[in-house]
Amino acid sequence: MRNLAETAVDRIDRAILNELQRDGRLTNVQLAELVGLSESACLRRVRLLEQSGIIDRYVMLVDQGRAGKPGNVFVRVTLDGQQRERLSAFEEAIATVPEVMECYLMSGDVDYLMRVAVKDTDDYLRLHNKLTGLPGVLRVQSSFALRTVVSRTSLPL
Repeated sequence: MRNLAETAVDRIDRAILNELQRDGRLTNVQLAELVGLSESACLRRVRLLEQSGIIDRYVMLVDQGRAGKPGNVFVRVTLDGQQRERLSAFEEAIATVPEVMECYLMSGDVDYLMRVAVKDTDDYLRLHNKLTGLPGVLRVQSSFALRTVVSRTSLPL
């Protein structure tokens, strides 16, 4: 997929992206009015942004606390080896763990950094036991977030 810098994206496309990041449920009529385009021109631009992959998908955000998972734990995982097969086996396994909200392959002193959503410490203990049993896991280090200071869903464009 091409990125924003590689695609001919102008001021109006950026306005469309900003509005859709703010409210993905806007109708094409509402969006066209907000960005100053005709409905057909607006729809054409949105379709091009979707086809180019700049618009990845549309989602609904659920309040984590109200959904019963108020805790965020940042988990650093070190594997017992860095062979491609080890990494692949771990990545395949971690993708099946629903509490894992984000997982990144890292440079530096740990192999992976994850954010997991949990109900409480007992819920995390259960999850920790699951994580330590995944393929290749040598060490798991956890840090509980005390409170969220900044949380964004919109990229600055």
